Amino acid sequence: MTDRPITLFTGQWADLPLEILAEKAAAWGYDGLELACWGDHFDVERAAGEDGYCDVVKAILARHGLSVFAISNHLVGQAVCDPIDERHSLILPPRVWGNGKPEKVRRRAASEMVTTAQAAAALGVTVVNGFTGSPIWGAAYAFPPHPAGFVDAGFREFADRWGPILDAFDEADVRFALEVHPTEIAFDISSATRALDAVAHREAFGFNYDPSHLAYQGVDYVGFILEFADRIYHAHMKDVWWADQPMRAGVFGGHLEFGDADRAWDFRSIGHGRVDFGEVIRALNRIGYGGPLSVEWEDSGMDREHGAREACERVRDLAFPPADGAFDQAFSDS
Repeated sequence: MTDRPITLFTGQWADLPLEILAEKAAAWGYDGLELACWGDHFDVERAAGEDGYCDVVKAILARHGLSVFAISNHLVGQAVCDPIDERHSLILPPRVWGNGKPEKVRRRAASEMVTTAQAAAALGVTVVNGFTGSPIWGAAYAFPPHPAGFVDAGFREFADRWGPILDAFDEADVRFALEVHPTEIAFDISSATRALDAVAHREAFGFNYDPSHLAYQGVDYVGFILEFADRIYHAHMKDVWWADQPMRAGVFGGHLEFGDADRAWDFRSIGHGRVDFGEVIRALNRIGYGGPLSVEWEDSGMDREHGAREACERVRDLAFPPADGAFDQAFSDS
């Protein structure tokens, strides 16, 4: 067993009231919840500005023996750097979407991320997970070729837009953990390195590690942990399957929905994909990661309540503690 808490990210469960989800998560064996800043799970405006709101949220969790170690605001964070279009109206709260004017949406999103840092501090957590969006994701496979300096300018824009947000995170003594992910400013080891360089390696910016977004791309998902040992601020436990043989739709997905049999990869519940979580845990142990192991449950082919319970059990079985000495230490001590 390990002292690291096993938590459930509530983003895929935002259709359920927090009270009901907390009761279920406790019955499934979780130690806590990673609260999504949508649905009724955690309102950052109320948390930052309304006395007693955070106490109410923590009391709901406490009634079921649960704690909270991180919150996540992926949806609003996505709008900070993205080229804004109608898709964003589907994920943003009305106060951020407003009239849909792209630059105004980006600025309101940035302001809400500042509020998110303050809300996290009010709740008593030190990590906010999320997305950054990207002004240059569309150039990841570019034709016509982008002009010289285009990508560099995109990273500068990311740094300019997120700099004031990270200032607020510093002031709140909270860190932002980007979930490295296609469509974000960082989606593999190389782009994560450039993102860190762009913000001058400031401590407020790190990563929410999730192997499922790296493995199917062919990225060294264990090496990512070791490469960014001092920047792994949170960890998602989610599996992914990918095919060995050619498929009708490749890495880019063929515009097919998740779960389609023609896809070359798909997210899976822990133990039903191809991620080597034994090596993941070994690497997290090596870097001294002691934070939550948070299940982000996604599997188009499985009942989600069955999957959430099974995932908790599997992560708890997998999450072996690090060694407290060399295995042959007894010989040198004798």
